[in-house]
Amino acid sequence: MTGERNGSPIFYPVGAPADPLRLDPALVERWLVAFLKDEIVRRRGMAKAVIGISGGVDSAVVAFLCAKALGPNSVIGVRMPYATSSKQSLGHGGLVIAQTGIKDLVVNISDAVDGYLRLEPDASQRRRGNVMARVRMVVLFDQAAKCAGLPIGTGNKSERMLGYFTWHADDSPPINPIGDLFKTQVWQLAKHLGVPRVIVEKPATADLIRGQTDEDDLGISYERADRILHLLLRGYTGADILDRGFERADVEIVSAKVNATHWKRHLPTNAVVSETAINEFYLRPVDY
Repeated sequence: MTGERNGSPIFYPVGAPADPLRLDPALVERWLVAFLKDEIVRRRGMAKAVIGISGGVDSAVVAFLCAKALGPNSVIGVRMPYATSSKQSLGHGGLVIAQTGIKDLVVNISDAVDGYLRLEPDASQRRRGNVMARVRMVVLFDQAAKCAGLPIGTGNKSERMLGYFTWHADDSPPINPIGDLFKTQVWQLAKHLGVPRVIVEKPATADLIRGQTDEDDLGISYERADRILHLLLRGYTGADILDRGFERADVEIVSAKVNATHWKRHLPTNAVVSETAINEFYLRPVDY
């Protein structure tokens, strides 16, 4: 099968639809709502969800799904601005809160972050961003403990595969309804769910540095990266993907990021010294 990008043919695997990343959004919505009900209520015996609302499309989609799964009154949306955060992001988070009807909580993390960074005045922007991300996760877990609820993850598959997240921050919540959706698929689902267009159509950003965008940081658009990731995950080599019409520079960027960040997609690596190592030999039936 062939597709078209920038006037050049892209060859997809035999038997694939014209766009292999196209969702049936109504079906995906039903499955993810059922997943949230099952994981939060039945498996863990909880009734509330806590979500970090960034003003971006990923957390917006998760908020819409959780509101459908648990009811708006059982979902807390936590907006966590820092002093340099975009006011637009805070406002867009408010749109999500208003449209879903979930409970609103604003926790300004500036004092908590700066309290530590006063000890590290020369910290780089990258380090500062990681501190912000980890403080936000401290807030989410504590608010979840306060209401006997569960923190919900909002990282998409593209970010996870490209390593574009802070380890033990964005990936920390115990369940994630969109972790197997590429960014372009999250956009599809967002349109179906009725996420405000201003959120769906704006450039994706981690909002840890002023003017930051995901695609500037990554050096490639999600539209291009997702299709390369789709093939890599199915075992196609770089040469195979080049043969399908993708540009060498794009394939090299994606392949390098996937290979360099494999460790971030795993739990901490434990040295095995017995036959009962947790997550190596000790597994529940559901784990395998």
